[in-house]
Amino acid sequence: MIYGPTVLFSLGEGAVIPLIPVVASQLGGDVAAAALVTSFLVVGQLCGNLPAGWAVTRFGERITMALGSGIAAIGAVGALLATNLVILSAAVFLIGFCAAIFGLARHSFMTTRVPLWFRARALSLLGGAFRLGVFVGPFVTAVLLAIFGAEQAAMWFFLVMLVAVAALVLFGPDPERRAADADPPAATDADEDAVEVEDTGEPVTGSIPTAERVGILRTMWRHRAVLTRLGVAAASLSALRSARQAVLPLWGVSIGLDAQTIALVVGISGAIDFALFYASGQVMDRFGRLWAALPATVVMALGFLALSFTHDLSSAAMWYAMFAAVLGVGNGLSSGILLTLGADVAPRADPAPFLGSWRTLTDAGGAAAPLIITAITALTSLAVGTGAIGVIGLLGAVGFIRWVPRFVPRRR
Repeated sequence: MIYGPTVLFSLGEGAVIPLIPVVASQLGGDVAAAALVTSFLVVGQLCGNLPAGWAVTRFGERITMALGSGIAAIGAVGALLATNLVILSAAVFLIGFCAAIFGLARHSFMTTRVPLWFRARALSLLGGAFRLGVFVGPFVTAVLLAIFGAEQAAMWFFLVMLVAVAALVLFGPDPERRAADADPPAATDADEDAVEVEDTGEPVTGSIPTAERVGILRTMWRHRAVLTRLGVAAASLSALRSARQAVLPLWGVSIGLDAQTIALVVGISGAIDFALFYASGQVMDRFGRLWAALPATVVMALGFLALSFTHDLSSAAMWYAMFAAVLGVGNGLSSGILLTLGADVAPRADPAPFLGSWRTLTDAGGAAAPLIITAITALTSLAVGTGAIGVIGLLGAVGFIRWVPRFVPRRR
């Protein structure tokens, strides 16, 4: 019940993501327009964090996730019936909006209940649940395309997954109720000394009374020290991950590959990504958060920079497949790192408002990446936009080197 709904939702979403640029192109959009439509997935996720945080606090994760399934179904139907880019963009926005609901519900629950000593592994499993969809979904799409020959088949598959999510959430055991019946876990070292990490006199990660419900903007201001430092570095990694989702399908369309080939390449990249998710948690729990964050950011940044020089080569398809694999390695190494860092610096008493702020900031980085790619592609080329994302990633790596040791010191 903790991982199952996430797996089902991400499986349906993973089947749809590779086809968004393809459907946008079929509706008359050029490469820049297809990039813009794709960006609405992450923009929707960014906008979904605020109402998701409120809904989880107000109604609990079960009701919130059931509502999310219904809203996502509206998005899937909209994508099925889309006759122009505006309708398709709105449908993609709703799907991203619901991805935020599922992510925040599970993140808040596990931040409160998982002890520090295996927190990274538990949250890496949560990240792995999302990656399972990215891994399997494109292969499902390739099979559906081979059988039915129409991109709409993937949307129908997404709808089936949403029905399964709603059934599991509404009729399965409620982990919130079971957790409430158990004794709360003992406070961890992170909870006891988190406020001592930043020596500014500001309540960076201090305990917030449960009865006090503060808004997202107020929470951001209260915890501005950690958010404007570590949070910005995390946002750069989120930008790399979002750019991977946007660039790989767009790059395939740009060099003239068909939808089935693009789905297979994206699926192979997702397979590599998925294979590494638990190793990432082991590294973080045993050696520290920086040992996962820094290699992942550097590998992905250099992968984008290298890919940007291959667009016009005669062997562009081969380089596309190779660097898709490299980006999969980098993304796999980062599995759970944003979730874990957010949990590490969140107040224990009431983490949902802070996590809403943290996810809003990191998702803002993810939302900005496709928009940056769209703008630069419209002005210059997709290759230049891809290279720019690589530069942003390298700047983020510098931020991790500076701020992870300060806000999340090693504890034994």
